[in-house]
Amino acid sequence: MWNRRFGRTADHRKAMLRNLATSVILYGKVETTEAKAKDMRSIVDELITLGKKGDLAARRQAAAYLRNVVDEKTKKTVLQKLFDEVAPKYADRNGGYTRVVKTGTRRGDAAPMAFIELV
Repeated sequence: MWNRRFGRTADHRKAMLRNLATSVILYGKVETTEAKAKDMRSIVDELITLGKKGDLAARRQAAAYLRNVVDEKTKKTVLQKLFDEVAPKYADRNGGYTRVVKTGTRRGDAAPMAFIELV
């Protein structure tokens, strides 16, 4: 599914991408490296597509991937936010729910950085 390894084991890479996907849905925007942001696009788009389906099977598939984090403002879990707020916003849109915006280089190692955000 992913074409980049990021110098991590498979378990570490999957956990990192799960955490990033949860953060994108929770906050709407996350700054990370350009490569991670590009890999995150397809994952977040699939989760929003599951949210648009809205049935129990889709909810369980999304719950199996997302972390169980509670939003401090709304007191909702990330899964509830995905199905109640994020997915209905894209009801008339067929894909392309995320945007990757390049921001420059990181100071420490000059890695290309980018924002991944919900459109």
